[in-house]
Amino acid sequence: MYERLHDGRVKCRLCSHRCAISPGKRGTCGVRENRDGTLETLVYGALVAQAVDPIEKKPLYHVLPGTTSYSIATVGCNLRCEFCQNWQISQTPPERSRARSLVDPVDVAAAARDAGCASIAYTYNEPTIFFEFARDTARAAHERGIANVFVTNGYQTPETIVEMTGLIDAANVDLKSFSDEFYRTHCGARLQPVLDSITAMVEAGIHVEITTLVIPGWNDGDDELRQIARFAAGLSPDIVWHVSRFHPDYQTTDRGCTPDATLERALAVGREEGLRHVFVGNASVGSSDTLCPKCGTAVVRRRGYRTSVDALIADEKRAGDGPASGTCGACGEPIAVVTRI
Repeated sequence: MYERLHDGRVKCRLCSHRCAISPGKRGTCGVRENRDGTLETLVYGALVAQAVDPIEKKPLYHVLPGTTSYSIATVGCNLRCEFCQNWQISQTPPERSRARSLVDPVDVAAAARDAGCASIAYTYNEPTIFFEFARDTARAAHERGIANVFVTNGYQTPETIVEMTGLIDAANVDLKSFSDEFYRTHCGARLQPVLDSITAMVEAGIHVEITTLVIPGWNDGDDELRQIARFAAGLSPDIVWHVSRFHPDYQTTDRGCTPDATLERALAVGREEGLRHVFVGNASVGSSDTLCPKCGTAVVRRRGYRTSVDALIADEKRAGDGPASGTCGACGEPIAVVTRI
């Protein structure tokens, strides 16, 4: 996923920075290096985290609810978010990685199967920067009937999303703000590529959920929350929007946690803009249950990470179709929940 330039540099095409990298130098992510005109990844198989998590922890509420996801990560990231909640992993260079040995993609898929996981989550840091390993693991996972989910900042190029299509079944995308100035000032990125990626994933048939970490004084205004909700609802009223409580971390310790009243306001704004499923993360605000938009039946109930699928009927999956969704067991209304791949 790169091209050679005439002067010995290479241009990476994985993320929207599209770094032009001189010989011996690395891209913005810090894990891709130009070695004599070849762009080499420094983190293929160099996992620093392997854990079994509830799928709801990603957070993905409408993907295989009540199942577990085999979660993996390398070090590195292509953004520089001052408020990063996983900065110990994402902002660590590969030479300081805790990876003790390289892992094979087939071994990861086998470990996920042996742990009884329904999916593999590429998470904790940005999976785009270790895309070759994620792609190879995703292929091995599908061969074993295991789904693949990205937890991502959404800074992929269109070319990368083409590569994701058919391999990555779902993605939770951080839409950190609806302000380009916010992205430039606090993340070292731009807004439009994230909006474009979310749109492209939806159009590619990837199940998308959106998370916004609501930071007091930065992105918590009614207008901005409304713009995020309106954008999501414009793609589909069934897109899940997770509004998450901020807590001071990394380089952002000058403001407190998000007040309950702000999170309650975000819930209301999301519903006013037509979103059917809005949830609060990291706080006991609102309900975590998935309700049928027609009759109000709780088709999936959640208490923390304890999930019960009470009234969701999985649709029949036919060979060659995409992921199967479900219907409400009370009234038969279609519910946009991935029930099987």
